[in-house]
Amino acid sequence: MTSPPSAADPVAADLGFDPYLVPAVDGVAYGLLVFVAASGLVLCFGVADILNLAHGTLYAIGGYTAAALLDGGWSSLVLALAVGVAAATTAGALVAVLLTRAARRNHLTQALLTFGLALVGGSLLVSAFGPDQPPVRVPAALDGSVVIAGHRYAAYRLVFIGVAALIAGLLHLAVRRTRAGMLVRAAVDDAEMVAVLGVNPARVRVGVLAAAGALAGVAGVLGAPIIGPGPGTADVVLLLSLVVVVLGGLGSMGGTLLAALAVGQIQTLGVALAPSAAPFLLFAAMAAVLAVRARGLATARRAA
Repeated sequence: MTSPPSAADPVAADLGFDPYLVPAVDGVAYGLLVFVAASGLVLCFGVADILNLAHGTLYAIGGYTAAALLDGGWSSLVLALAVGVAAATTAGALVAVLLTRAARRNHLTQALLTFGLALVGGSLLVSAFGPDQPPVRVPAALDGSVVIAGHRYAAYRLVFIGVAALIAGLLHLAVRRTRAGMLVRAAVDDAEMVAVLGVNPARVRVGVLAAAGALAGVAGVLGAPIIGPGPGTADVVLLLSLVVVVLGGLGSMGGTLLAALAVGQIQTLGVALAPSAAPFLLFAAMAAVLAVRARGLATARRAA
């Protein structure tokens, strides 16, 4: 995570550097990255009713692919995206196949199976790429900073904000406006009726987990310069994804986006405002939201 220049920095002083504005922009990039990664988990759990604890490993596949293939050129970025997305999509489809029987059972069975797959996948990635966090080279044109309104921002993060916002918009349209999105929601609500219409619910489930893998792969490749690949990356991304999915309302893309942006600000601006308390701010905010939500539900039940 990029830390802001100090006030003693002459360049920052000349630019009238605000020590909180740049971390806030970094928080937007961080939050959108968490959203793109978590959106696949929303599809799995909130839409298809499948709890996939191997989702963070799919992100790590994309991240390690970026570290291995990016060499500072645009062509390498395109190649890394193609390979990373293909690998994560295939892994997601494989998880769906292995979940064929567990998908009919409770979430605990799904969690145990996918957690085991996450452990195996994480070990394979560490064996293949080593225990150290590899460096990630972004395209040379984006490997620097730009000055906007007297403030210096990382060029890659600004571009990433635009790309992630585009992905969020396209994802909303795909879920709400396309036939595939309607089939996924219908398969969860009434799988037997979907089968009567000639659509195999099992194939829908494979498609959802493959799409979730693709989203995780995109997030892993594009987000590698922000949350780099390493032995603990899968756990961090899975934890953040679970947090924003729960805070966002378990299936709401809009709610997940708002929760992810809030988490991004807590993770970046919180460090600038309260460095000593930063490790606890995320969980404190999560506990507060859940407590307020539980109180609201209790009040609504009493009123009913």
